[in-house]
Amino acid sequence: MLSQKKVLDNPNGDSCPECGSKNLISDEDTGEIICGNCGLVLKESIINSGPEWRAFTPSEKESRSRVGVPISFSVHDKGLTTVIGRIAKDAFGRNIPLNTRLQMLRMRKWQIRSRVHSSEDRNLAQAMAELDRLSDKLHIPQSIKENAALIYRKALEKGLVRGRSISAIAAASLYAACRITQTPRTLREITKQSPIDKKDVARCYRLMLRELDLQMPKPDAQLRVPKIAAKIGLGEKTQRKAVDILKRAEKLKTTAGKDPMGLAAAALYIACVLTEEKRTQKMIADAAGVTEVTIRNRYKGLKESLKLDI
Repeated sequence: MLSQKKVLDNPNGDSCPECGSKNLISDEDTGEIICGNCGLVLKESIINSGPEWRAFTPSEKESRSRVGVPISFSVHDKGLTTVIGRIAKDAFGRNIPLNTRLQMLRMRKWQIRSRVHSSEDRNLAQAMAELDRLSDKLHIPQSIKENAALIYRKALEKGLVRGRSISAIAAASLYAACRITQTPRTLREITKQSPIDKKDVARCYRLMLRELDLQMPKPDAQLRVPKIAAKIGLGEKTQRKAVDILKRAEKLKTTAGKDPMGLAAAALYIACVLTEEKRTQKMIADAAGVTEVTIRNRYKGLKESLKLDI
């Protein structure tokens, strides 16, 4: 690997003590400052104060440069607020005088008050706390939580939260983020962890779809297979068989307009029969959150369209 060398900025007019040249070169790999004419090493073991990453284009350098923690939409102030801590000693381990500590406590109190000064800040603080609680309960990844927080902020800007429950809009935002990213979380699962009824959350979700112009992708039944299989302990072979059945049914366009969770449950039941893994319809129905009648109807439809010999 070639050594990274660059001509040193020389605002002080330093020169080489050997030949008097001001052509000084900084070698970042070896930590040395070298004379470009005679090769004399002026300094060695210098500290590299640059970043640990490398960039080869101006746009790449701009995207990688950073100061502090990254911005997070799931925090009401986006994580940019300074926090004044409660400390009794300074950096040298000496006790801080009482007057200084009292002054810091007053500054901390007013700094906390200023964080949620406006009604919008208070609204966001409550909504982000609710989103954080729901995400922890439902094991939602951080990226999807950030997407849900962004959807909530758009709803707040549009004035959709006014006159409605903050928890309902937060739950609807999380459900919308799960639908957009094809994360298998049903509305029933989200409302089970929310203090708001399913009907109210669904009403807020439909309002956000209409007002924010959210485009939802077509639900994919294949993404529901691992979730159901994990609950009832099915093997990888059975899951692959169920996904293959759903792919074949999708090519024949027999899955249009049907509930993806019911289709995934029926495909898993067929795969269990073919691979001789003994699971009842009731076990699969309970894991998928559908009825046994739904599984039987989808089972008959898949069997006839694919001409399966079971």
